Amino acid sequence: TRWPRDWSSDVCSSDLQVMTEQFGNPSSVHKMGIEASGIVETARRHVAAILNAEPSEITFTSCGTEATNTAIFGACRRRGQGKHIITTAIEHAATLNTVHKLEQEGFEVTYLQPDADGHISVSDLREAIRPDTVLLTCMLANNEVGTVLPVKEFGKILKKKAPKALFHIDAVQGLARLPIKPKLWNADFISVSGHKIGAPKGIGALYIKKGTRIAPLMYGGGQERGLRSGTENVAGIVGLGEAIRYADENMEKNMAYVKGLRDRLIEGVLKIPYTHLTGDPVNRLPGTASFVFEAIEGEGLILRLDNAGVCGSTGSACSTGSLDPSHVLMAIGLPHEIAHGSKHKKLGEQNTEEDVDYLIEKITYVVKTLRDMSPVWDEMISGQPMLKMFDNK
Repeated sequence: TRWPRDWSSDVCSSDLQVMTEQFGNPSSVHKMGIEASGIVETARRHVAAILNAEPSEITFTSCGTEATNTAIFGACRRRGQGKHIITTAIEHAATLNTVHKLEQEGFEVTYLQPDADGHISVSDLREAIRPDTVLLTCMLANNEVGTVLPVKEFGKILKKKAPKALFHIDAVQGLARLPIKPKLWNADFISVSGHKIGAPKGIGALYIKKGTRIAPLMYGGGQERGLRSGTENVAGIVGLGEAIRYADENMEKNMAYVKGLRDRLIEGVLKIPYTHLTGDPVNRLPGTASFVFEAIEGEGLILRLDNAGVCGSTGSACSTGSLDPSHVLMAIGLPHEIAHGSKHKKLGEQNTEEDVDYLIEKITYVVKTLRDMSPVWDEMISGQPMLKMFDNK
């Protein structure tokens, strides 16, 4: 699609057009630079709209990880602030590895533990807040099991008990799937990523509440109002803006459709014996379904499904090269051997009921095939499920 070249309009250019015709540097003052700057600002307006923010509160980054790093380091390295951070044990590596680094610099970190459904207790947060708490950083919704966290309550409690502490929300999974309301949530930072909603890989954004002053993570030419130096990725920014514009206009319809697909998948997969849904069965992301299969090794499951044309993951997509079990599944209480037998699937509006039925068919077949080769399967079928934690579900 070739969009109008009027950069002041509310429609972004296409990626191809930007790379072949509108390839000026947005920081330059010549005609092509001004044109590129205009389409960047159009995209910024789209991002601000879906985040219920002002365009001046949006900083473009290379990805969600950079956005999260910028928020966490920026919040914690302010002069004269405290040395205590609160986060959860089920965060993405972009958060966990960043706070681990700050621990090495002398910060103390409290890791709130989830229950079996991936919930984080509001009362646990209340007890964890201290006078020297500088930051609370947590997800809007978990990237593996899909459980949505009570960020509104978190923000209210934090600002009441530690008014100077800052609140960062990783909304990478929630973008265009759940309404995002930074003011209602008392959020100071919200990080998002483009490729989760169909934008190109390598583009993200960070909401920074107006008036919040932090040191930048990157230094250089002072782009993005001095918060993120480096020549802007105009094509990526345009892709993010257009993906968000489409998602914002269609979110309610698309997510109702995707939720129906998700429930169809859950119903079908749970017919497989000794299979369990992980995460909250109701309060979860519309398109996320996460399962564990007893007496199954997750790597074999993923490889066999891949041969059948089904893409999936056993843990975070950023860490699937690792043979370690998911830290999220371990945190919610699954034993090591069961956490290895996991699969989570994310569905989008481009999927169909036929896709879901094919997925159920292939998962059922592959699980049976692998169990037939499993040395522990014969012992299990005459006994009880290994996962007592799921007995009441």
